[in-house]
Amino acid sequence: MTRAASRRPFLRSFASLASAVPLFRPGSSLPGSTAPLLGAPPTDGPGPRVAESRGRLRQTLGASVVEGMFAEVFTACAGATVLTAWAIALKLGPFLVGVMTALPFFAQFVQFPAAWLTGLFGHRRVALTAVFLSRVVMFPLAILPWLELPFEAQQRLLLTVAGVSASLSVVGNNAWVAWMGELVPRAVRGRFFGRRTALTTLAGTLASLGAGLLMDRLRPGLGVGVALPLLALASCIMGVITTLMMATQHDPAPPGTTPPLELKGALVPFKDDKARRVLSYQMAWNAAVGVSAPFFALHSLQNLKMTFVIMALHAAAVAGVRILAAPLWGRAIDRCGAQPVLMACSLGIAFIPALWLLPTAGTLWPLLFDVLLAGALWSGHGLAIFELPLTVAPRKNRPFYLAAFATAGGLAYAAAAALGGAIAAALPTNFTLGGHAWVNLHVLFVLSSVARLGAALLTARILEPGVRPVRTVGALLERLLPRPIAAQRTALDK
Repeated sequence: MTRAASRRPFLRSFASLASAVPLFRPGSSLPGSTAPLLGAPPTDGPGPRVAESRGRLRQTLGASVVEGMFAEVFTACAGATVLTAWAIALKLGPFLVGVMTALPFFAQFVQFPAAWLTGLFGHRRVALTAVFLSRVVMFPLAILPWLELPFEAQQRLLLTVAGVSASLSVVGNNAWVAWMGELVPRAVRGRFFGRRTALTTLAGTLASLGAGLLMDRLRPGLGVGVALPLLALASCIMGVITTLMMATQHDPAPPGTTPPLELKGALVPFKDDKARRVLSYQMAWNAAVGVSAPFFALHSLQNLKMTFVIMALHAAAVAGVRILAAPLWGRAIDRCGAQPVLMACSLGIAFIPALWLLPTAGTLWPLLFDVLLAGALWSGHGLAIFELPLTVAPRKNRPFYLAAFATAGGLAYAAAAALGGAIAAALPTNFTLGGHAWVNLHVLFVLSSVARLGAALLTARILEPGVRPVRTVGALLERLLPRPIAAQRTALDK
């Protein structure tokens, strides 16, 4: 086997990981988690519709890589961690923090209109317009200290900017995915998205560390301070740069050359039994995750007294483990199918929120276990949850199937995040139970663990075409473990 061939499984796994539904540690800014990395086209997509010169295609793909790196800088300046810092500065409270961090998931509701807009006006035009607006809309936050708005008006402005940016990002990502599906040839997709994701993840890690250093150095005692408006201004500049970089990329399928979507196809996923089983899991799982996920950053800053740099290093470590684990899970999916991997990772992830009961402001070392488990398990979960919808969805109505999965999961997450914020707001911030001191967010972590475990059991109902489903933990171990280990375990059971 040649060296290039040996790298292909890793790159394919990396590309799929970059394409996964955005369920990985929602509420945290992680390198490689921006919208342009959440929708790499399926490997059996149509590819370019017209012959492209190698030089022009190479130039376009190179520009796409550079654009993705600048997009990661935007996320570092305007992602969930920075928005949480804005929320703390403007004293939003747990309920509004939950609502704000759930907005990108609630915005999945516009997936169906986004698909229609993309088909009507063309991939490139919609992507350029929506992505540009979703990033420069941060400008009001850059001048917020000088607007002299009442405090409540500043809070409303923050929520409005976050909501508009999230909705436009969904529209832009939908068009970008369709654009790349037409542009990138099937033969090089794995290699291209693998390299793109590796470089953008590196850029995101460095940018997150830089943003953390800036916020730590210029952190004010009270109020917004200087660092947050500077990051908002930087995010706008990144929006202009990424748009200019996207404008240099051509569209091999301009408006009018792609078949229009039939609106009646939007109902097809809800009538398909296999799709409904995946939808049920998506909704239950996202709801279980959403109860706690928006509050990890808030807990880290307020209760664990972590600096922004430590938070960035933690996110980078999780992303690094995720990258290393991706090819291992990719091979497991190739060997056993996506459903067993999804069950295994879901069961393991159920215990991760409970780990956050252990660290305190002076004892952060238990988060090392979070780095290892979250990075490894969410890596496999991301690959499996990317593979299943593509396997279940027929090509004819695939845009509507994927829109249905994203919408159902996003709405469930948003509703659960708002509920989690309401529960945290209703509880005392600090209380004593069993002789130990607790905070209100600990209750959400326990609820999330229990709910995730219940949702994980729904994976047994999922039917993956061509794969015998796993129903029990014993069968799961026999399917995933290497054969000698599995045979030894069976003999011991007898």
